[in-house]
Amino acid sequence: MSQITATLSSGTEVELSNGRHTWRADEPVAVGGADTGPNPYELLLGSLAACTCITLALYCRHKNIALETVTASYEFNRIHARDCEDCDDETKGFIDRITSNVHINGDFDDTQKKRLAEIVQRCPVHKTLAKGVSITDSASFG
Repeated sequence: MSQITATLSSGTEVELSNGRHTWRADEPVAVGGADTGPNPYELLLGSLAACTCITLALYCRHKNIALETVTASYEFNRIHARDCEDCDDETKGFIDRITSNVHINGDFDDTQKKRLAEIVQRCPVHKTLAKGVSITDSASFG
């Protein structure tokens, strides 16, 4: 289980903690923030990128595959459905899309390359985002 606590510091700056580490999030100046940290979507993409790199590293360690480096780059875009070329007519509103570019360095044979490309989609965060997640919300007042 993972748990994060977020506390609004000032303006749009948020302090995040998991009990062992503390970091921050904020919005860019252009949208009213102070840009003291990554925005929430950048944190989400960072989680996905970190999970991808770690999953590949652990897989290679387990299989004794010599992995040199991994660089995972992710981009989030919100597309209006009317501007989406590969969407059906029933799609309404906006479509959230994440695109990736994962570069894996090492001396791999074709079978290993194929398997490593599959492992990119096997990290737990990728699986959660791809299949969707149920959120149970509550609010309390003091």
